[in-house]
Amino acid sequence: MDIREVTSLSDVLAAGHLFDDPPREDATAAFLADPRHHLLFAYVDGEPAGFVSGVETIHPDKGVEMFLYELGVHDVFHGRGIGTALVYALLDLARELGCYGVWTGTESDNTGALKTYARTGADLDPDTVFAAWDF
Repeated sequence: MDIREVTSLSDVLAAGHLFDDPPREDATAAFLADPRHHLLFAYVDGEPAGFVSGVETIHPDKGVEMFLYELGVHDVFHGRGIGTALVYALLDLARELGCYGVWTGTESDNTGALKTYARTGADLDPDTVFAAWDF
């Protein structure tokens, strides 16, 4: 397995099967152009097998932390430790960038994600409530 940060639109578009929906060219280009946005792909035998995206966030009284925006592994590659390796890679990147921590959210019934996050040392808080506004 090879994990590397992706910086080209064509690489993202070629790995569209990893995302919930096909990547939009305009959104992908904007994401890749922002130095505080990070997209790491895991490749197995040269094939995109999974990804993790992270966004550096900053707040006046806290400094910079990394938001683990999304983690995805293609179904045929489940159970091979790819998600865990991707999370570790993002944690390492966050440390290199001077972030004071990493955070994310997921559904309480997403056992795969919860196991992955616990395996990588996350403190899981079952009392946290996720709020979202869709437009």
